[in-house]
Amino acid sequence: MNGIRGEVAVIGLGRSGRAAVRWLRREGHAVYGADGGRSPALEGTAGELRSLGAAIDLGGYDEERVGRAGLVVVSPGVPPGVAPLAAARSAGVEIVAEAELGLRALGGRIPYVAITGTNGKTTTTALVEHLLVSAGRRALAAGNIGTPLTEVALMGEPPEVLAVELSSFQLHDMPTVAPSVGILTNLAPDHLDRYPTIEGYYGDKMRMFARATPASRWVLNHDDPISMRWLEGVTGQRRDFSTNERAEGWYDRQAGALRIGDALVLPRDQLPLIGDHNVANALAAALAVGWLGLDVAAIGRGLASALPLKHRMEPVREVRGVWWVNDSKATNVASTEVALRAMTRPFVLLLGGRHKGEPYTRLGPLLGGCRAVIAYGEAKPLISADLGPTTTVIPGGSFEEVVAIAASQARPGDAVLLSPACSSYDMFANYEERGARFRAIVEAL
Repeated sequence: MNGIRGEVAVIGLGRSGRAAVRWLRREGHAVYGADGGRSPALEGTAGELRSLGAAIDLGGYDEERVGRAGLVVVSPGVPPGVAPLAAARSAGVEIVAEAELGLRALGGRIPYVAITGTNGKTTTTALVEHLLVSAGRRALAAGNIGTPLTEVALMGEPPEVLAVELSSFQLHDMPTVAPSVGILTNLAPDHLDRYPTIEGYYGDKMRMFARATPASRWVLNHDDPISMRWLEGVTGQRRDFSTNERAEGWYDRQAGALRIGDALVLPRDQLPLIGDHNVANALAAALAVGWLGLDVAAIGRGLASALPLKHRMEPVREVRGVWWVNDSKATNVASTEVALRAMTRPFVLLLGGRHKGEPYTRLGPLLGGCRAVIAYGEAKPLISADLGPTTTVIPGGSFEEVVAIAASQARPGDAVLLSPACSSYDMFANYEERGARFRAIVEAL
């Protein structure tokens, strides 16, 4: 990092951007930080960062200043086409993700498991952290899951090992990523509102493998034909996981058990997570931590004590015989498909939000047990058009009305599933706020 000449520009001042500015100022770099938004939280961040000596703009960007920077650091929520990044590219300024800056700041001192994929990466990251911690390792989940990597670099006592979730947006600007173990959970269409082609989206995921060597270690999804095709012949050692057939990590469906090779990890009924997709996530995490020295017994004990993450097939409560499930993290059609396959009882589906470019017709074959789809948000007319000819679709208004309609449609023994297949930005700040609102309404029923 000592080779940076001139000021560093940090674009986006959420948690990642804030951490990046703080680390850069600690290291003595001149910093210009900017965010296109304005809010009380951002005003507070701006005051803090100005007190550290950084120049800060809110509500816009000084594009000329960005074009003169020695380096541009971009937060994961910033679209690649925004004006300051275009100015940096035109001027030939290097652009790196905040996560890349964090890796450079850590200087290769901490081994890390990197996890990417379309669906399941957050749960798998949390499971890797949990398995390591439950075995007595000082581990921390970081990256896209919450703690920015530059924030890790600021810690007085850093963790012993990291579980790092990486999105395609982060990987796009991470030229030095080279994990101790890399996991690709799966590939499916997503973010078509941000990528002009699906190949561009998949290509960014593949950047995790760009520096592969014969010593690299990869955990891959044997059941996913798209990722298998993209990673055919990848350099390094690989361990595959499968819920359909025998692999290095596999679900022995006949015996009802998760296994690594012939060894029993734990019986399926002792894994407290809903759905085959979470069996796959558990197997991926198990294979990764096995490469870091955990034995099968320790892995089994850790998986038995794992808890569902918030907003990911999270049981909220049972009300008058109806089971309410919060899957607000399902922000694309592929993720909702996974949730629907996990349902074992009749259900009412809450579907909607901001459209992300995929048709909803793919969900139709999985709605045989669905009493009704409650469509809401900006995507409501598209959902009605795609699913209305074959499924009962009821339009909803406010989120409170949507939940009330669902309650009226569900019968004792049913489930109500919030699995929106859309982003939340038409009605909420993020999927966490959407899930929290759902929980609050359900808890008041």
